[in-house]
Amino acid sequence: MSDLPHCPSDPLCPPPPENVRPVLQPVLPRPATDPTGLRAATLAVRGGQYRSAFQETAEALYLTQGFVYDRAAEAEAAFSEEIERYTYSRYTNPTVTTFEERLALIEGAEDCYATSTGMSAVFSALAALVSNGSRIVAARELFGSTLCVFDDVLARWGVRTDYVTGTNLDEWEAALATPADVVFLESPSNPMQDVLDLPAIARLAHAAGATVVVDNVFATPVLQRPLELGADLVVYSATKHIDGQGRVMGGAILGPRDIVRGPVQSLIRSTGPNLAPFNAWVLAKGLETLPLRVRAQTAAALELAGWLEEQPGVASVRYPFLPSHPQYELARAQMSGGGTVVTFTLDGSAAGSGGLSARADVERTFAFLDALRVIDISNNLGDAKSMVTHPATTTHRRLDPVTRDALGIAPTTVRFSVGLEDVEDLKEDLATALGVFRGSRAPETVHA
Repeated sequence: MSDLPHCPSDPLCPPPPENVRPVLQPVLPRPATDPTGLRAATLAVRGGQYRSAFQETAEALYLTQGFVYDRAAEAEAAFSEEIERYTYSRYTNPTVTTFEERLALIEGAEDCYATSTGMSAVFSALAALVSNGSRIVAARELFGSTLCVFDDVLARWGVRTDYVTGTNLDEWEAALATPADVVFLESPSNPMQDVLDLPAIARLAHAAGATVVVDNVFATPVLQRPLELGADLVVYSATKHIDGQGRVMGGAILGPRDIVRGPVQSLIRSTGPNLAPFNAWVLAKGLETLPLRVRAQTAAALELAGWLEEQPGVASVRYPFLPSHPQYELARAQMSGGGTVVTFTLDGSAAGSGGLSARADVERTFAFLDALRVIDISNNLGDAKSMVTHPATTTHRRLDPVTRDALGIAPTTVRFSVGLEDVEDLKEDLATALGVFRGSRAPETVHA
């Protein structure tokens, strides 16, 4: 093989002799900033950026489906992995690489694979780890769509899922006395904010031979890094805090390179739930302000959680950094802040009629939601705009009432994602809506 360099973009570079295959050099550039020793806030701004020959300040958007080769031999070498270069955006894309590397640096992960949505990240991580006959042990306190993946999709593949109460270590120990392939959990959980003992569960899971997957969407890498607490993989809906401004969808799977660039990459490249370059560009820019946004929203959420506890008409408030939270001490040990979400349950008997039906409670809660002027009704979270969700009729509506009750999701439960508005404006908005709620009445029962 010739020793001549392969430099077709240089007009002064002589062509290789005929019939001699050139040496093909990797075309991937070096990072614009060496990340070694830098802190998370700096990595959020500088991590993963690769400047082109034009030396742009902002990250370039490579809005392309594919990439061209100077010679046919280069395409062959790329597909045989003799050289590392971009081939097709379903496989890799420079803009997606920037997002993946930046998020991995913030998370403290060895590698990251970006996906089209948060649920494609959850499903792809699981599908890469299980096959017919596999066994999963999962906390039952999960997002509604995740439960559907276990019960409706993976079950058809012959994958068994055994559920435990996430905060009960005795149940975890009993379930993991039998070998398992995967352990899956959220902490804090959606929507009731249960905080699970990640190190203890990871120890039990690893003893049972299981890979531990943690959905860290409520905490974000700003407040909690599950890989440092014993998890093997972390999944995110980047649609939430990482974008943070309601623009695009995305997801991510983070962990050791042998898993992320092994079974996870193989599955996603073949099935196609990869992240689009434009979305990756938006999400990479979202990461730049993630630490600032999350910390500001978390401070506001803590203040609002304490305020809500004192309001008439509010039966209970769930927020990890409130002393009233059942896992308060654990939350303080695992997290650097309580997060941006406050979950509260309105008093179902506030109208004084007693014995209200579930539907009547729902309607009264709707009256509270409809009375909000600043806070939006939406099923998203982690946005710069404050949003409220009624889990029983939206995100967790597929669960039967008995299961919802067991999870603590009442007809009057509200999930409140705190944004960046002035806290006093949010208090005034909530106070007005609570007044409407307290003044509402259950419909009269008509007797024949």
